[in-house]
Amino acid sequence: MGNTKSSALSKELLEELKSNTKYSEAELCTWYQTFLKECPGGKISKQQFEGIYASFFPNADPSKYAQHVFRSFDTNADGTLDFKEYIVALHLTSGGKTLQKLEWAFALYDVDGNGNINKSEILEIVRSIFNMIPAEDQKVLPEDEDSPEKRADKIWQFFGKKENDKISEGEFIHGVMDNKDILRLIQYDEPQKIKDKLAEKKQ
Repeated sequence: MGNTKSSALSKELLEELKSNTKYSEAELCTWYQTFLKECPGGKISKQQFEGIYASFFPNADPSKYAQHVFRSFDTNADGTLDFKEYIVALHLTSGGKTLQKLEWAFALYDVDGNGNINKSEILEIVRSIFNMIPAEDQKVLPEDEDSPEKRADKIWQFFGKKENDKISEGEFIHGVMDNKDILRLIQYDEPQKIKDKLAEKKQ
């Protein structure tokens, strides 16, 4: 009998992660070793997760966005991410299948977890995304999306919603799948930064 925090991944978890993500057995085992080194207790706290994000965005403030990302992946709401939740987070933010990514994006925007998104939730996430865009990059954004309010308005208008309406998960996923422009507006495209950072760690 090994203890659950031993240096080897259980066969069951390994198989589950291999089938649900794009990662190989070797990659998962390497990341597990790194994970345990950085988090000997086998869990990442919200503060540690924010620290990881801060290292990806040294010229911006990702703390709010990191908090929302953490919430969306803390599936059992215990205030920590275990290795499985952490790997699923990495997978979905750096190249999961489109449907999986959109289900995650819906969870990210559904701030209160009630199964619908309202306009204030859109604005809250868009504001947190803007905090990560360096000021000089914000200056070159198109005029109709160069502030969080304008971008939130643009998303809301695309869905044809009145001010106090709500968007269901089905509406959100179909709407975004049918319009690449909206996909661009709802996300902050961090995958390459994350991939580069992970590549550094593996060397």
